Amino acid sequence: MTQQNNYAVILASGTGVRLWPMSTVKKPKQFLDVLGIGKTLIQITYNRLKKVVPAENIFIITTEEYIHLVKEQIPTIIDSKIILEPRIMNTAACNLLAAMHIHQLNPLAKLIVAPSDHLIYDVHNFIDCINLAFDYADSDHLISIGVEPNRPDTNLSYVQIIENESPIKKVKTFVDKPDEDFAKTFIQSGDFFWNTGILIWSTKAILEAFESYRPSMIDTLKKYFEQPLRNPQVLKPIYTTLDVISINNAILEKAKNVYVIPSEIGWNDMGTWKSIHDHTPTDEDGNNIKCKYFVGYNTTNTFIHTTQEKAIIVNGLKDFVVIDSVNGLLICPKDNVKEIRSYVSNLRLSKGEKYC
Repeated sequence: MTQQNNYAVILASGTGVRLWPMSTVKKPKQFLDVLGIGKTLIQITYNRLKKVVPAENIFIITTEEYIHLVKEQIPTIIDSKIILEPRIMNTAACNLLAAMHIHQLNPLAKLIVAPSDHLIYDVHNFIDCINLAFDYADSDHLISIGVEPNRPDTNLSYVQIIENESPIKKVKTFVDKPDEDFAKTFIQSGDFFWNTGILIWSTKAILEAFESYRPSMIDTLKKYFEQPLRNPQVLKPIYTTLDVISINNAILEKAKNVYVIPSEIGWNDMGTWKSIHDHTPTDEDGNNIKCKYFVGYNTTNTFIHTTQEKAIIVNGLKDFVVIDSVNGLLICPKDNVKEIRSYVSNLRLSKGEKYC
């Protein structure tokens, strides 16, 4: 096989609620310059994937609400490379839609599926890992890129490996978003890795997995792909009947051919303000300040970010996140940022969607 059989799909339908108030439903985090470096997360992801697959083989799956943002931020992408997801139905549905779409174009396709909002600090190691994964994808492996966990994060999934001398390890157990006690146990055991959500497989292998473990989903989508003229309006009533389930729960926890490549790629899922603070440079007090007019006193280990032309004075904060945007103001202990999703849900219920 040549590199022409290697494809990439960027998942760009998410709403990024956990990075409120910068990230909102109208413009979620993948379309934001969260780090203040002049590039949005989806632009960084697209440029990274061009290093492992031909640019013409990169697809972006998103919803109708975000097509204009995709075209604005990736101006070289053409309409045929945008896969329209009629509605967010969790990751099993969008993975299946993308795999069936690309399999029809090339039955020999191998595919890297990548979230649009992750950072990779060691791109050289990333390239090596993906090339290795593409090699193993020829053997019908379902492959995850894994990283060693350094905290008991309950928002991530964990993979337990069967140790061997190979650079790719067979997965013994796949656990999606465990509670904190289990996560601590996993870290202490030393044989669990985080699943980064960066997945590599042949379209043939993942479609066979759906046939085995979620046959109703693939049978449903066949009704769309078997039509000679595929109209997105025809897809909507079909797609919205699919199971609302993650790819982890639907396939990866059940399949017997799941493998992980342990890596050191400097991965950050950019999932919370705390994780961003933990992976960005700080001053001598452990603070990361993105504010042109800031004065601070007795403030340590705090992340302060404003998109507004205003002054901020802070006194006596420790281990806090302060985010100020045109949509709202967040002041929250770092340890509580995992609750932002529920905070925003409560805001939406009580005050409406204007600022969410």
